[in-house]
Amino acid sequence: MGIQLNRIKTVLVDKKKTNKWLAETLSKNEATVSRWCTNENQPSIETLYQIALVLDVDIRELLNKTK
Repeated sequence: MGIQLNRIKTVLVDKKKTNKWLAETLSKNEATVSRWCTNENQPSIETLYQIALVLDVDIRELLNKTK
């Protein structure tokens, strides 16, 4: 497994939401959201912003800190 860039799965768990819910809310494929949650792929900055809006979190909470 590569570098863990995002914390989408962690935030979903904290918010008691599922990958399926996020996929439906964003009109994305469930497999795409699953790949984001496992850090296999990364969403675009625009999509990350949309995720932050629907989860009602600061976008920085969706990213792992670098320092």
